[in-house]
Amino acid sequence: MLRLIDLRDSHADPREVVPRAAMDLADAGAVIQPVLDAVRDGGASAVLDACERFDGVRPRSLRVPQEVIDRAAAELDSEVRRALEVAIERARKVHADQRRVDVITEVVPGGSVTERWLPVARVGLYVPGGRAVYPSSVVMNVVPAQEAGVGSLAVVSPPQKDFDGWPHPTVLAACSLLGVDEVYAVGGAQAVAMLAYGVDLPDGTRCDPVDLVTGPGNIYVTAAKRALQGIIGIDSEAGPTEVAILADDSADPRFVAADLISQAEHDVIAAAVLVTTSPELANEVQEEVRSQVANTKHTDRITEALTGVQSAVIIVRDIQQGLEVVDAYAAEHLEIHTREARDVAMRVHNAGAIFVGPWAPVSLGDYCAGSNHVLPTMGAARHSSGLSVQTFLRGIHVIEYDQSALMDVAEHVVALANAEDLPGHGDAITVRTGEQSSERSSE
Repeated sequence: MLRLIDLRDSHADPREVVPRAAMDLADAGAVIQPVLDAVRDGGASAVLDACERFDGVRPRSLRVPQEVIDRAAAELDSEVRRALEVAIERARKVHADQRRVDVITEVVPGGSVTERWLPVARVGLYVPGGRAVYPSSVVMNVVPAQEAGVGSLAVVSPPQKDFDGWPHPTVLAACSLLGVDEVYAVGGAQAVAMLAYGVDLPDGTRCDPVDLVTGPGNIYVTAAKRALQGIIGIDSEAGPTEVAILADDSADPRFVAADLISQAEHDVIAAAVLVTTSPELANEVQEEVRSQVANTKHTDRITEALTGVQSAVIIVRDIQQGLEVVDAYAAEHLEIHTREARDVAMRVHNAGAIFVGPWAPVSLGDYCAGSNHVLPTMGAARHSSGLSVQTFLRGIHVIEYDQSALMDVAEHVVALANAEDLPGHGDAITVRTGEQSSERSSE
């Protein structure tokens, strides 16, 4: 089912081996720009028009009433409630340890730099709709923001025709469990625009603009985040989900096949890549994939993803070459199914998250590992990290020097200012020392 690529005798650039699914943000940007402009100029009515156009339903109000959120929580299935509570508890435990503390560095006696960590004042958290329901994305966005100390949170999620134009009730219930009461029934590019520009609501209240928007979405959400970056900060430009699995002949082909399928279930352009030193395992996984896909709910979607150009089985000479391939690919999710799996995992440089051994599948991380599942895609793991408390914090340097400390370094500041032909910089020092800068005194 997955195409086979043999690299054992190849010196091909690993970055070129498995192309990712095409995602034309330029074309998507052209489509959504009129929507962004309409929301900027037309406010809430333009947002409602876009909801009706793209989601097939016009919400009765953009902000979800508290009684609707409360009802969703009250009617939540008890098993799902408990599962969400466990997910929240574990995510809080992990993200609480990510909190930063202020650090004071004494550079010289009388001269110090303090690095303060302050939360963003207001954030917009995007929770996707569409093919699936994502209460887990509520948890993954809200928990790190709360642990960072963000004071104002707004969640947006697409309106659903099947639920009276409100977001999915399980999403609303997750918001309730997390204490989030500002929730909007809006998705797509119009949601990002509403968060960026702020809108006055028909009931006389207002959705205030945010400083930062986080959370994954489809190509139009991603294009909107790109277009509005600068007006707002963004976490990343999310692409299709992806998993890479590095395995040797000790791996269980049933587990490997199931994990490839689990990511392919998300989208027809999701990527599933197996990198293995064992041709025998490759064959066994292919057989398992065929067998397991036939018994899944979303057979057509999974089949299209696994047979797409973005998915493959790659045979490598040894684990070292396998590491070179997965580092070059820089997967959103990387599983290690090898002997001494932790040691191998510690040799990886590029991945959004690494899942070690047969008992840590990606789906564990999606829900209840305590880690965050909002991760860099499309190779961005080479330079970017997943969502964390740090995403919602800003480091600010506070510089304190007394007169003696400044005098001690003044000549060096003046020398560098003159070297850069910025004599005014030097004058800001010499006005305090009572001396002329060397550039001025030589004239």
